[in-house]
Amino acid sequence: MLSGFLVFLLALPLSLGIAKASDFPPIYGLITAMFGGVVVSLIMGAPLTIKGPAAGLIVIVAGSVAELGHGNNELGWHLALGAIIVAGALQVLMGLMKWGKYTDLFPLSAVHGMLAAIGIIIISKQAHILVGFSPTTLEGKPMTEPLELLAEFKNTIPNFFMHWQIACIGLISLAIVFIWPYFKHPLLKKIPSALVVILVSIVIVQLFGIHNTDTFKPLLSFDKALLEVLRINESFEGFNQIGTFIKFVIMFALVGSLESLLTVKAVDLLDKAQRKSNYNLDLIAVGLGNVLAGIFGGLPMISEVARSSANVNNGAQTRWANFFHGVFILIFLLVDVTFSDLIPMSALAALLIGVGWKLAHPKEFGSALKIGADQMLVFCTTVVVTLATDLLVGIGAGILLKLLLHLIRGVAFGELFGLKYEKEQTVIKVLSPLVFTNYLQLQKQLLKEDRSQELHIDFTKCHFIDHTSIESLHLLQAEFKQAGGLLNLIGLHEFKLVHRSKHHAAARSKK
Repeated sequence: MLSGFLVFLLALPLSLGIAKASDFPPIYGLITAMFGGVVVSLIMGAPLTIKGPAAGLIVIVAGSVAELGHGNNELGWHLALGAIIVAGALQVLMGLMKWGKYTDLFPLSAVHGMLAAIGIIIISKQAHILVGFSPTTLEGKPMTEPLELLAEFKNTIPNFFMHWQIACIGLISLAIVFIWPYFKHPLLKKIPSALVVILVSIVIVQLFGIHNTDTFKPLLSFDKALLEVLRINESFEGFNQIGTFIKFVIMFALVGSLESLLTVKAVDLLDKAQRKSNYNLDLIAVGLGNVLAGIFGGLPMISEVARSSANVNNGAQTRWANFFHGVFILIFLLVDVTFSDLIPMSALAALLIGVGWKLAHPKEFGSALKIGADQMLVFCTTVVVTLATDLLVGIGAGILLKLLLHLIRGVAFGELFGLKYEKEQTVIKVLSPLVFTNYLQLQKQLLKEDRSQELHIDFTKCHFIDHTSIESLHLLQAEFKQAGGLLNLIGLHEFKLVHRSKHHAAARSKK
């Protein structure tokens, strides 16, 4: 319960800010977080994760509102709900078909590139809002394209303090976001920086005496009953724009599932009880949560990494922390939601810039380069193509480039999708290149093995192993060790790390 309360303090402002940045009415960010806790916690397969709206989906959600609504946010919101409901049902189906394992099909460099691009896109929009600007096109419509928003800084920066009160709130909030984590006092470490930002910004707003201006508007609207958003006919009018509708269904289901499962994998490594989450059950739970959230007007949910990490650090041990986090949000919705009207947009923009900075931190680029120049190329290609087009095309470009690099290194086309190996008692002999597109065939065999026993994988007859496969094998070694067994990788010393990399997870070749 204590961890759930601390996570609630973090989730409250972030859920409001994520919904606002996604062009949804902010209250419905809390609706998603509430369902993610109170309902999804009872059936989820990852006990320490926190379910709720995520900054990583802002770009997709805002894009769906803009494209489906053609500039009408009210209509776009309702049409996006139809896509969220269908995507949630698709996630349930994916879980029932045990597709959780296909997370490993995506090359890590492309996934991290996608997340970095999302961070840049978030910053490109929120940095303007931070100082009181809302960039528009020549036709007077809000700018949504990342490259346009980045180019618009040439107009925003010279007029930085035109709305000096808003800029003051935004910059102070941003300073708190970046400075607060450096305070090491145990009590201060328990207080989320997001909560400090909200409280400080509300005090400054009262001192300035600004309310309901063009640059400071209340977050929530109570002119409608909550259940009035249940307009199934209107929500599914999106089928009239079948191509666009299907695109966003796929993006919600694909990117949402990928982000959620990667978070589950990361949190498993933090679990002191060394439990292994059920990916497929968790996918079913998130899918059901998205169906519920969509029906009641909410954003799509995932297993959110920042809140889940905080949950582990707070000492949570079971799914009840997520449940209580949802209960506290429900209480807030019922009792004190009008408090949210006091929160300025610039403060929420500061919180989201902090999230975007973590996703697109320069160390992410540095990490890709350390692994190898090839990974840096895939990473940067994914970032650039995503910024120029959209997430689906961006990660697709990253995957295609990765496959092309494998072909250049001498991996035959047929070997990309077919793995040759032999199993002899406790030894698995890999006889062909091991890459992200055929790793699942090895993984299928490995899932049958007892992790409390000793197992050997012999690579003496393999001539190439890519970065994603090496990283997966290292994680698997940790699982064997936790279970009391041993996974021994034979023959790796015969390989050379590509591009002179010294990173433990760099691609390896004998040629």
